[in-house]
Amino acid sequence: MVVTMPPAGSRILVAMSGGVDSSVAAALLVDAGYDCVGVFMRHASPPLPAAEPAHPLAVVSPRPGHQGCCSPTDALDARRVADRLGIPLYALDLTADFDRIIDAFAADYGRGRTPNPCVRCNSWVKFGRLFDHADAIGAAAVATGHYARLDHGPDGPRLRRGLDLARDQSYVLFDIRPERLRRMLLPVGGLGKHEVRARAAALGLATADKPDSQEICFVAPGEHARLVAHRLGGSRSGEIVDATGRVLGRHPGIEHFTVGQRQGLGIATGSPLHVIRIEADACRVVVGPRAEVPETDLIAAEATWLGSPPSEPFECLVQCRAQRTAAPAIVTPLGPDRFRAEFTGGPEHSPGPISPGQPAVCYAADRLLGGGWITG
Repeated sequence: MVVTMPPAGSRILVAMSGGVDSSVAAALLVDAGYDCVGVFMRHASPPLPAAEPAHPLAVVSPRPGHQGCCSPTDALDARRVADRLGIPLYALDLTADFDRIIDAFAADYGRGRTPNPCVRCNSWVKFGRLFDHADAIGAAAVATGHYARLDHGPDGPRLRRGLDLARDQSYVLFDIRPERLRRMLLPVGGLGKHEVRARAAALGLATADKPDSQEICFVAPGEHARLVAHRLGGSRSGEIVDATGRVLGRHPGIEHFTVGQRQGLGIATGSPLHVIRIEADACRVVVGPRAEVPETDLIAAEATWLGSPPSEPFECLVQCRAQRTAAPAIVTPLGPDRFRAEFTGGPEHSPGPISPGQPAVCYAADRLLGGGWITG
């Protein structure tokens, strides 16, 4: 493994979210002798109408942690860390960029898909727009606190899982353009979370004990369906049917559902039912037994490959959702930017429910090969 680092003294733009991971990433780079410039990404919260009484089928699933990674409290924490490290910190207003992410998020739900806005944020903003700012200040690289690793070989940069597999975030970095990987630094990718918190505490950083932020920074837990409905001009309500088309009930909006979901269906048939597909044009949610949930194959589009796009079928591991285990599969290219994955591990090595709109990311052991967006 060859790790390419800029020469000591080089200027590095560090995305500082106000969390412990980016705080320690900045501290490690300062300690290594780099000229670090911190940036905090600021965006306005999207407006929402006044809350209406909850629909009986609306599902609220609060998560542990705190709301977002771009709040005023996070900005203050980032400032405290920057002051402790003796580096400048600038707030960048990226509201327009986040509006683009939110619009794509809502549009995906409107098409019956389950989006992953963190991937879009990474490819469009953190390792997209931030390079414009890096260029403006003469920075050699952009650094973040993601749990993933980079090294460089004869065929270019290679992205690998973080050593702490429970925290690995390589999955949400699959869509980064390869030429930008050459100018990325991921300082905490070789550490475990406990080591990161210990380093933060030893340095006296204000974020040492701060809870991790939730996955979606621009909407509170349980509010995504209301945001989507507001963005699309209303809820996409309709029928809940079985695979034969028999109507079993009604739902408040397809934005409440994802493939594989069992809870919150609001119907009783004597046996457990799961969402097996979402028919967006008819605003219909199709349900059935667990065996009918798609888990055997998928088609992905808008593929990004590290290295030359594959031209022949190959065996690898494919991960279909964050926090899931990658499953063995045969991947068949359908052109440079599309592929089919057929899972070969059987029920004991299932990829889990396959949800259109999520990434399908290919790995060889811990090395990320590429990935695409699931279309079916």
